[in-house]
Formats: sequence, C-alpha cells, structure tokens
Amino acid sequence: MSDAANIPFVPLDFADSPVNQALSAEEKIDLYRTMSRIRRFEQASLKQYNLDKMGGFLHLYIGQESVAVGTCSLMGADDHVITAYRDHGHALAVGMSMNECMAEMFGKQTGCSKGKGGSMHFFAPDKNYWGGHGIVAGQTPLGLGLGYALKYQEKDGCAMCFMGDGAVNQGVFHESLNLAALFEIPIVYIIENNGYSMGTSQKRSSAYRDCLAQRAEAYDMAWDLVNGEDLYEVRAKTHIAMERARKEKQPTVLEIETYRYYGHSVADANTKKYRSPEEIEKYKQHHDPLLLWKRRLIDEGIATEEQLKAIDKEAKQEADASVIFAEESPAPTLADVSTDVYWEVDNQTTAGNTGRHFFND
Repeated sequence: MSDAANIPFVPLDFADSPVNQALSAEEKIDLYRTMSRIRRFEQASLKQYNLDKMGGFLHLYIGQESVAVGTCSLMGADDHVITAYRDHGHALAVGMSMNECMAEMFGKQTGCSKGKGGSMHFFAPDKNYWGGHGIVAGQTPLGLGLGYALKYQEKDGCAMCFMGDGAVNQGVFHESLNLAALFEIPIVYIIENNGYSMGTSQKRSSAYRDCLAQRAEAYDMAWDLVNGEDLYEVRAKTHIAMERARKEKQPTVLEIETYRYYGHSVADANTKKYRSPEEIEKYKQHHDPLLLWKRRLIDEGIATEEQLKAIDKEAKQEADASVIFAEESPAPTLADVSTDVYWEVDNQTTAGNTGRHFFND
C-alpha cells in the first residue's frame, strides 16, 4: 500500500453526525481492519486466479472497500444485504470468513456455497447475506422481496440492495423501483458507481441530468449522492436512508461514487485502454479509501502508523492462510451434484418426494 502521507486531510462535517459520533476508537480501528482484510483478500485472490487455481470469473473490489464497510457497519439484527457479482467485499464486511470465501472460489466443499457458486455467488443466510448474483440487476427484485418480507413480518428492518452503475439501465431495476415506491417497501438501493459499465464509461452508457440516483424522482422516491471514499459520509448518509426504511417504511436510492483499480473482471484485457494509467494512478494516490481512513485515524490520535501497519500485516497473513485452507480442503463429491438444488428434495418433504405442491391439488 502507498504512504498515507500522500493523501491531503480535509475535515468533514460528516464526522459530527450522530451515527459517527457514537463510534468508539476501537470501532473506528475495526473499520480499518475490515477494509484492510478485504484489500488483502482480493490481492490474494488475484494471485491465485492468475496461477490458474480458480475457475470462472473474478470481479475484484479493490478501491471500493469503504462502500461495503461503511454501509454494512450500520446493520442491525433485522437488516439484510443482497448484491451483484462483485460480492467479496460485502461478504467479508458482514462477517463471513476468508476461509469459506476463498474455498468457494477454489470450488471446494468447505466453501460458503459448497463449491457450487464460485466468486459471484457467496451466500450466508445466517448473517442476512443473500448473495452474490451474476445477472446484471437480477438482484434488484430479490432485494425488493427481502424488503417486502420485513414489512409483511412487521419487523423494523431494512434491506440494502447493491448494484453497479450498469444495472440502472435494466428494466427490472425500474420495475423494482416502481413497486418499492408503490408498496412503501423498506429498502435502500445502493448504486456503487465506479464510472464504468464493464468497459463503457457512464457518459457513453447512461442518459442522466446530474446523477444516476436522480432517476428516483420519477418514482417520487428519496435519493442522495455520496462520496464513497469517505467512510464518515458513507455511514452518515446511508444511516439516514436506513432509518427512513426502518421507521417510515420508505425506499431510497443512494448513488455512492467510487472507483475500481482493476478491470471489470480479471478477464478484462482492455482495462488500461478505456482508462488511462494516469487516471488509475490518480485514484490510487489521492482517493484510496484505506489511505484516507488511515490518515484520519492518525490525525484523530486514535491509532499510530505502526499499529495500522500491524493490522494490515495480520490481514495479509489471514489471506495467505485462507489460500492454504482452500488448497487443502476436499473437493465436492459426485453425489454433491444433486444436493442443495431443491430444498424440498434435500429435506424429504411431500413435495420433494412426490413432485406435487399444494397448488397442484
């Protein structure tokens, strides 16, 4: 990682928001620890992918860590998360282990999806984490369903549905916004806008006036634009949206501006053709969320450079250990092919044994 001294420190009012004022020193350090763990996990994943240890695709989250960490740090017992295929950061942010995530990408039985999902399909229902979905915007109606369930069960929770900026042009996203507003669903749609839909810039792919989130106005829905490189701002503005969902049962669209350092996926051979190396380096040097938060912690007197370097070292060691765990884990057996496909079959229900459901009677 680069030296944090390259990042100018500018105090922001968002540090004074109640949700940030409530953070203890240890909690602030934990936010750095989680971001560092995501960064190191992604770097280890990239290395193993390039060594041909993984199949399928690999969509790295490097550069966007503050979005997942800032938003997921606000989750309560009745809050839920669903996201797209760039899902590693969210998975670690909600508390999934590096071992189960790395093993999943190795296609091993110890993976979070038992080796059947790979990089794009991490799941942890016990942590209210519902994936990891490979179809662009395919998670947006599913997120709507999570929010609908919370309202139906009369729980004061919030569903957070993440997507990339390319997903906003899919029809199913607009259908979901319409229903979210119409039925007053407690959901926050979060657009992680890294500027490029695969290799196409936002200006060449999307029609908009000021920003993408502004499209929410067509559905009489609240929206906001967020600087994604600042954890305080991410937490402050997301908290407002989540409270709107929990207490008022009203949806929100948040557009969080961020940046990915690598291509759309590791298979993206043109990553330095549609973006200049100078553009990428500018973001690494002056907008890196880890370096900005590191500088913030040091300037606030919460942690020293040495303490934060030690945390980063531990994260790297954990990531390296997860690779060993994945390599040594058993592969799925042939019998595993037919398990975890239909819940009714696995649990030997009447429907599973007979192929008949109640609506067939």
